[in-house]
Order: sequence, then C-alpha cells, then structure tokens
Amino acid sequence: MRALDVDVVEAARRWHAEGHDLWWCTVLSTFGSAPREPGALLVARADGRHVGSLSGGCVEEDFLERLAAGDFRAPAQVIAYGDGADALHGSRVSLPCEGRLEVLIEHWPAGAASVAVADELEAYGEALQGGQLLERRVALNGGESHWQLAAAMGPGVTREAEAVSIHVGPAARLLVAGLSPVSQFCVQFGLALGFEVVVCDPRPEAWEGIELGDAHGHRELPSEFLRREGAHRMTAVVAVTHDPRLDDLTMLEAVRGDAFYIGVMGSRRTSEKRAERLRRSGGIDEAALERIHMPIGLDLGSKTPAEIALATVSDIVRVMRGK
Repeated sequence: MRALDVDVVEAARRWHAEGHDLWWCTVLSTFGSAPREPGALLVARADGRHVGSLSGGCVEEDFLERLAAGDFRAPAQVIAYGDGADALHGSRVSLPCEGRLEVLIEHWPAGAASVAVADELEAYGEALQGGQLLERRVALNGGESHWQLAAAMGPGVTREAEAVSIHVGPAARLLVAGLSPVSQFCVQFGLALGFEVVVCDPRPEAWEGIELGDAHGHRELPSEFLRREGAHRMTAVVAVTHDPRLDDLTMLEAVRGDAFYIGVMGSRRTSEKRAERLRRSGGIDEAALERIHMPIGLDLGSKTPAEIALATVSDIVRVMRGK
C-alpha cells in the first residue's frame, strides 16, 4: 500500500458515512507501460468526485464519463483498457507503449448494504494500520468478499475465473540500520520506490550534514527501534555500516520479528565470521541465520556506494515480488 491508497480509504469512509453510493476500483494487472501497479486504488461517487488514481488521467476521465452515464451498476466487474482491447465500447483510451490495464470495479450502494460496506472499509483500515499482510478475495459473481492472512509474499493480485485475490497490508517499510554512504543511497532508492523509510543510528557525529528528505530519522540503536516498534511482514531491514557492534545487534533483533527481508553488508569472509559470532554470542539457530542475506544484495559486481545500494534495494524488491 502507498500513502495515496490510505487517502482513498479515508475518503471512502467519509463519503459512506454521508450516505453516498461508492465505486471502489482496484488495479488488477498491467502490461507494458502502465502508470500504477496492481493493487492501486480509486474510489468515486456518482457525482464524479473521486480520490486515488488508476493511470495518468486518461482512464479516470473515461471511467467517470461512463459512470455519469449509468454504467458499472453490477456488484463487481472487470474492465480492460489499452492495447486495442478496451472493454468500454471503443478504443478512445490508449496507454503509452501499447500498455494494458485491467481494473476491478465494485459498486457499493448506500442503504441496505450500508453495514457490509462499513465492515469492508473497517477491514481495509485495520489492514493498513496493522502489522499483517492480508488477502482479500472478491467473488466476481455477486461481489462477496472474504479476508484472511496472506500465505506468503508475492504478487499483489491473483486473478481466477470466478474471483480475484488482492494483498492488502501496511505500507512497505525499509529500516536502514546505520548511516553510511551506502545507506544514504538506500534511503534515496527506498523513497523513490514508495517505501516508508526509517533510519536509525545512535552516533551523534554520524548525523552531521545529513539530509533524509521524507525518511524518518531516529538517533538510537536500530535494535532498540526494532525492540520497541517490531518488524511487520512488509518490513525490510538492512545494516550497511561495516560496524559489527551495530550490525550484529540489528541482526539479532531483526530475526525475532516478521521482516520479509533482512540483510547485512560485508564480504563473504566477513559474513562467515559474522554468522559464527551470531551463533556463538547471539545464540541464534540455523533457521534464523538462513533468513539473513549476507552478503547483502544481488551479485551485480557492485563497487561504489550507489551500486551497492542499488544491488541491495533491487534484492529487496525481488523478494517482495516473490521472485
């Protein structure tokens, strides 16, 4: 989930409380060049007011025009845009580079179904604030939905003949343990990819001249932050300081949480020594050690801090996407 999708849920709650019919739109799949990723949300009212985004604007314009004309009254339906296969009576809408976009549109009427809609929005709110990655399954025949814990990381949307399953959870978080040239590039890449980025370092001198943009800085040990805040299933923890005192403590605490990615920088020889320290001094078992990516990142032959950060964040995205 991203910050814009949080705004969608809050707007839907407000409009539902005011007695409006809602059209809840979820991007299901994209092919070629498409502006939003699967799982992105938009909510609209009958008068055309809307929050969220499905594309750069062309899809929204056509959708709202047809909504005003009386389309989309079914409880749930899937429509497609682009690549010569526009499902909405024509080919006026095209996406760049022959892209294609599929959208699930759910009609949530006010009145008799009001309680069910309120429960659905409450479930979304809890998913966004909680620490678990959930799966919402929507029947295409009738629009009924069912929530459960997601079995694993992987694609945010799974399409079947009679239903779609959508992962819903807290915004992906990147915890950067320690300030270093590598970590500063990790922060930049993480923010650009839409992560909530948190940086922890207890050393006062490390913060001199540091600008983190929209990242959250904490002048404390990363292990203390993890002990207090925990690591939910959409958290990636990376230690990139070459300081074994800071990095080892971070690893010991990270494996106690649910982070989907845990990694620490160092050569293979350094990683072997660290693994032995974690076994001997930290008392962690082989299953916990196997969760730690060390050396961290994809093997790109990286040399510079920016290249190491690129390899690190790329590996996080690989795991997050279930690859």
